[in-house]
Order: sequence, then structure tokens, then C-alpha cells
Amino acid sequence: MKTDMLYYKTVGGDGGSEISDIVLKQLHLDRKHLSTMATNIGGDSGKEMKGWRKGLKRVGNWMAHKDKDKWLKDMRGMLSLMATVIATMTFQSGINPPGGVLPAKDSGVDCQNDSCPGQSVLALVYTQDFKYFLYFNTICFVSSSAVCLLLVSGFPLKNRFFTWLMSIGMCIILSTLSLTYLFGAQMIVPDLLWDDITTMFGKVIIVWLVLLVLIAVFLSLRLIFWFVTKCMFGQSKVLQNPTI
Repeated sequence: MKTDMLYYKTVGGDGGSEISDIVLKQLHLDRKHLSTMATNIGGDSGKEMKGWRKGLKRVGNWMAHKDKDKWLKDMRGMLSLMATVIATMTFQSGINPPGGVLPAKDSGVDCQNDSCPGQSVLALVYTQDFKYFLYFNTICFVSSSAVCLLLVSGFPLKNRFFTWLMSIGMCIILSTLSLTYLFGAQMIVPDLLWDDITTMFGKVIIVWLVLLVLIAVFLSLRLIFWFVTKCMFGQSKVLQNPTI
């Protein structure tokens, strides 16, 4: 285009300059027309999605934390404390199970009928219940230890997905801790008394499951709303500010 302008100026004199002015005006009009079209597209899409964006923004603001930095700092401290305490409890429960262990005889180690000194007494009496107790206790111990490891490794808690993952992990830890307590209590409480409190334990478990589901749904919805609003608002900004 610059070569054509120089050619017109050289050959045509004043006529060449007039032609170059016309070409420049036409380029300016084309650029302005493209910019107006992009703005209109962004404006029309913004008007169509205005109601949805307002609703999503309100829900996102309601689910967001007012002081995120303070909340993250408190959350890191609480998670560290809870994970450390729970890991200590479950470790102690696994090494020193409820009901105690078989004592050693004065004559030394004497293993009879698949039972040796130091083994759990309740593991021999309530084999199935003790197996579930050990399963949930191990899951709780490993999960709490993993949370401690992630916290000290320096992963950024400001990342929404990582925060959601940590929250779901704590829900799993507390759920397995509750089930560990349930099976432990079932083994050490006499059957006569256990039959009377079974209904109470059933109601407590139902309430706990409902609360757990509500919290998991809330955390998942907050992550989904954050992802959707980020995608929508990011796309609207690109349409309203075209790089032409």
C-alpha cells in the first residue's frame, strides 16, 4: 500500500496526493466499521446474557468469603491442628486397639489357637467388626497424614481447586473417624446395652450423612459457579475489548 502511494505521488503529482488521501480515508472507515461491528456483537451478547450474569454473580458473591486472605490463614492453621490431632488419635488406636491385647505368660511366648501375646483381644472375639474398625482407622490415619504432608509442602491454598480438594479430604477424614468410633464402641459395649442404643446410633449416622452431603454439594457448587463465572466474564471482556 505504501509503495502504491509513493507511485501515485511520483507519477500523478497533485492527483496522486488526492488518491492517497482517498485511500487513507477508506482504510480509516473500514477500521472504524470493523470496530463498531465487534462492539455491537459484544453488546448484543452482553444484553442477552445480562440476566444470567447477574444471577451467577450474586450467587458467586454469596458463596465467596468476604476476607479471603484471613480465611485462608485461619483455614491453614485449623487444618494443621485437626490433621495432626486426628493422625495421633488414629495411630494410637491402631497400635493400642480398644479392649487391650493378650498378656504375655510368665513362661514366655506361648501361641495357641492362632493367638499370641500382644495381639488384640477383640480381634479374636469380634473378627468382622474389628476388621471394619481397622479399615476405617487406617483410611483416617493415611488421609490425615496426607493433609499434613500437603500443608507443609507449600501447595498454594489460594487455588480454588486445591482448596476444594482439601475440604473434601477433611470430609473424608471426619467421616472415617466417625465410623471408626462407631465400630470401636460396638465392640466394647455389651450386647444388652448396645441393643438399647442402636436406634440412637442410627439416627446420629443419618444426621451425619445428611450434613456431609449438604457440605459436599455446597463445596462442589461453589467450585462450579466460580469456573462458570470466570469463563463467562472472561469471554465478555474479550468481546467488549476487541484487538483489531
